[in-house]
Amino acid sequence: MSKQRSVGVARRLVNALLGWKVTDAVLAPGSRSGPLALALAAADEQGLIRLHVRVDEREAAFLALGLAKASHRLVPVVTTSGTAVANLHPAMLEAVHADVPVLAITADRPGRLRGTGANQTTDQRQIFPGVPFIERVTQIAGGPAHLNLELDEPLIEPVEWDLRPAFSVGAARPDPDPVVLAPGPRTVVVAGDDARQPARIAALEGGWPLLAEPSSGSRNGDEAIVAYRLLLGHPPLADRIERVVSFGHATLSRPVSRLLARTDVEIVHVGGQSTFPVPAGGNVTFADRVTIAGPGPRSWLDEWKAADALATAAIDAELDGTTPYDVAKAVNAAVPPGGLLFVGSSSPIRDLDLVARPYPVGEKRLIIANRGLAGIDGVLSSAIGAALARPSSRAIAYVGDLTFLHGSNGLLIGPQEPRPDLTVVVASDDGGSIFSTLEQGGPDYAASFERIYATPTGADIGALCAGYGVSHRVVRPRELAEALAQDVAGLRVLEVPVDRSGRRELGERLARAAKVALKP
Repeated sequence: MSKQRSVGVARRLVNALLGWKVTDAVLAPGSRSGPLALALAAADEQGLIRLHVRVDEREAAFLALGLAKASHRLVPVVTTSGTAVANLHPAMLEAVHADVPVLAITADRPGRLRGTGANQTTDQRQIFPGVPFIERVTQIAGGPAHLNLELDEPLIEPVEWDLRPAFSVGAARPDPDPVVLAPGPRTVVVAGDDARQPARIAALEGGWPLLAEPSSGSRNGDEAIVAYRLLLGHPPLADRIERVVSFGHATLSRPVSRLLARTDVEIVHVGGQSTFPVPAGGNVTFADRVTIAGPGPRSWLDEWKAADALATAAIDAELDGTTPYDVAKAVNAAVPPGGLLFVGSSSPIRDLDLVARPYPVGEKRLIIANRGLAGIDGVLSSAIGAALARPSSRAIAYVGDLTFLHGSNGLLIGPQEPRPDLTVVVASDDGGSIFSTLEQGGPDYAASFERIYATPTGADIGALCAGYGVSHRVVRPRELAEALAQDVAGLRVLEVPVDRSGRRELGERLARAAKVALKP
C-alpha cells in the first residue's frame, strides 16, 4: 500500500464518519494507526469531530460505548495493531448485546505478513465473534461493527486534510404495523434496559402496572411500581396476571425472569429473542411495536399501587440511614430534572431498583447502565463518556468499590482531553456484596466465601484517586444527600463506607417486612 493510499484511506474514513453524523471519536495511540490518528486530529482542529485520546485501549472502547449510549450516535474507537485490538473485546461484546453503535476501527499490517513473525502481526479479522466485520471504509453502517484497515508503509506524510461528509445518512424507514392489544386481560408492563418511553406510554394507555428497571428509561409516571420484584412474590397479585407486555432487555431480577418464563400467560415482547431473557415458548409473541386499544379496568392498577404503598412503607421503616439502600435512595433523589445517572452492575443497580421512586414525566432525566452483558468492567469510562456526550444539569455515576477498582484506569485522562463534570459515588464495602445475597452466600459456603466470592482488597481508594489527580472525599451515608447537592465542576469521587457483614440478613429482613405488610 503506497504512502498516498494510506493517507487516502484515512481521509475517506473521516469523511465517511462525517457522513454518519459522527460527533465524537476515541483514539488509543499507536504507530500503525498513525494516518488515522492524524486525520482525526485534523477533524478535531477543524471543529468537525471532538477527539478523545486514551492510553488504555479497553477504557477507550468503554468510553466510546458511553458516548454512543448517551448520544444514540455512531462512535468510533481507533487502535493500532496487535494486542491493542483484543483489548476492545469486552466493550464490543457489550455494544453488540445492548445494540449500542460503537465502531471498532483497527489498524492492521498488510495481509501478506499474516502467518509470519512480523512484529505486532496476528489475524485481526473477525477477532470479535458476533460483531459484524468489514474491511473497507465504504462498508461502514450504523454499528456496532469492526472495521479492519490494512495499512502499508510508509504510513504518514504532511498533507492538507480536506475533510467533508462523503454522503448524508438517509431518512429512517417507516415503522411496521403494530400489534394491537385489547384492554381486557389483567396485564403488567415489564420495562427492561433501554425500554424508553414506549413502555411507560403502554402502561399509561392501558391503565396497567409498570414494572420498570432503573435503566429502562421508563420508570416515571403514576403507573410505575417501586417494589415490583417483591410484589411478584405476592400471590394475590402475581397469580392473577393474565398477560405481560415486555419492552427492552429485562435481566435485573429473578422474579421478572420467572414471570417472563411462565407458559400460562400471554406474553407480547417488543423486540426479538436477543432481548428476551429466556427461551421463548409458544405463548410469546414478538412484535416491532404495539398499540393499546383502550384502558383496562382501573381496579387492577389500583390494587398494585395500594400493595406497593404498603411494601415501600414497610421497607422504609426498616432502613436506618446507614445501609446501602439508603445510599441508593440518596443517589436517586439527587438526580435533578435534566440530570444523568450512570449505574454500575451488581448491588448498586439492584439496590436502586428496590427503593428508587419514579420521577415525574417530562423532566428529561437519563438513567443508564451497561446491561447488555451486565459486567463491572469499564463502567467508569462508560459513565465519563455518557457525561461528555449529554449536557446535563448534574451527572452522577453510582458504583460499588470493586467496579470502581476494576475500571479505575478510566480516570486516567490527559491534560488536553475533554473532561466531564461528573460525581462518582462509590458504595464502599470492601468486596462483592452481591454474592452474599445469592446461593453462595448461604452458610454451606461460609468457609470459602470471603476469599473466592467477596474478594476484599483493602485498597485505598483515596490514594488511588490522588494518583490520578481526581478529587476524593469520604462521606457517611447520612451526609451523602448534602454532598450530592453541591455543584462541583470537574471529576470527583465520593466514597461512602457501608457495612456488608449483614447484607444477606438485611435483604431478607426487607422482604419479610414487605410480606408482613401485604398479608391479607
